[in-house]
Amino acid sequence: MALKTKDIQKYWEALKEVMDPEFPISVVDMGLIYGLEKNGSEIDVTMTYTSVSCACMEWIEGDIKKRLLEEEEIQSVNIHVVWDPPWTVDRLSPEGREKLKYWGVSAK
Repeated sequence: MALKTKDIQKYWEALKEVMDPEFPISVVDMGLIYGLEKNGSEIDVTMTYTSVSCACMEWIEGDIKKRLLEEEEIQSVNIHVVWDPPWTVDRLSPEGREKLKYWGVSAK
């Protein structure tokens, strides 16, 4: 995961408002976001999915773009999907683990 420097921390926080469509857990707490990099008014999001056959890819990417574009200084969002390293439950945040546990889903 990219270093969460102070200047991009607000974007990490903004993405905590973007929920995974299958569980009420943010894409950040799911561990789907690998990194954020801002260049001027443009932000690059490096992310993954829990599987290559995720049916909600376009929906999630659209929600990510929509939320980041709500930040007045952001004019463009580029999403880069990577499969290496692959997503595992080890990427879940402690909050994400607790939410899955609440919904009856084991995450180790």
